[in-house]
Amino acid sequence: MKARRSTSGLPRAGGEAPQERRNPLGAATGRRSRVRSWPAANSRRRTAAKERAELLALRQGMRYRRMFVALLGVIIAVSAVVVLLGTVGLFSETRSRPLTPDEQNQYKQEEIARRWQAWPATGVFPEEVKYLGLDRAQQYARRVGIAPETDCAKATDASVAGVLQSHGCVTMLRATYMDQTASFVFTVGVAVLKDEASRISAGEELTQDDRVGVLPVAFPGTVSERFGPDQRQRTGWVGAGPYLVFSTGGYADGRTRAAIPPEEILHSELWPAAKSIGNQIAYFLADPPKVPPCTQGNVC
Repeated sequence: MKARRSTSGLPRAGGEAPQERRNPLGAATGRRSRVRSWPAANSRRRTAAKERAELLALRQGMRYRRMFVALLGVIIAVSAVVVLLGTVGLFSETRSRPLTPDEQNQYKQEEIARRWQAWPATGVFPEEVKYLGLDRAQQYARRVGIAPETDCAKATDASVAGVLQSHGCVTMLRATYMDQTASFVFTVGVAVLKDEASRISAGEELTQDDRVGVLPVAFPGTVSERFGPDQRQRTGWVGAGPYLVFSTGGYADGRTRAAIPPEEILHSELWPAAKSIGNQIAYFLADPPKVPPCTQGNVC
């Protein structure tokens, strides 16, 4: 009769090792197999984590978007205010309004200062200029010719040229006239300074010597052809706006200053006529213009 096998899994007496139990599929059952998690469970956790990250990123993006929209709104509002203020300011500046006293004065100064360029040469030096003759009789000097525009230093004596250059003399315009009897000739020179302040400063430094000033301009084939620096009897100048208007006169027959007695130089008809012609040219240049009452003409 066969002995029964022990089912306790303990070694038998005598050292016989227990036999391993096998399951019907042939796998050993002596040890318990380790429990492993199903792949589907890990996949669900990863998907949930991914969804949470995406949700967090979406929420953060929405916050950034709200911030961007708010900032954009502020920029648009500020831009609208700036445009509105600019439009109001532009309308205030461009609409017609009465000129202030300072604006009226500035208009006059600018108009006078540009006349030497805006006017033709015949406007600066008219064909006829009134002057006072003997017994203060009104007479007319007639223009002989107009010289080309030149540098201030080339049209004046050295002592005068230095003063003009130091105060920024721009250019010199000159023309020659003869009196009504064709006995005298006169050269008028218009020195153009940068502005009226420069003209005043230059005038304060000019010498009172009546032998220096503008250099005469002679035109060949006319009564002035013998009129040169030595033929000048006297010279002088007058200020007007940004202009220093020089004048000088001499005899049409070419007599020099040295050949004329001093009393005749001081008391002859020649110098009052030369001075009067220069004053007339200065008056034309600095005559105050008519100022419009409004910024855009005559209607405010």
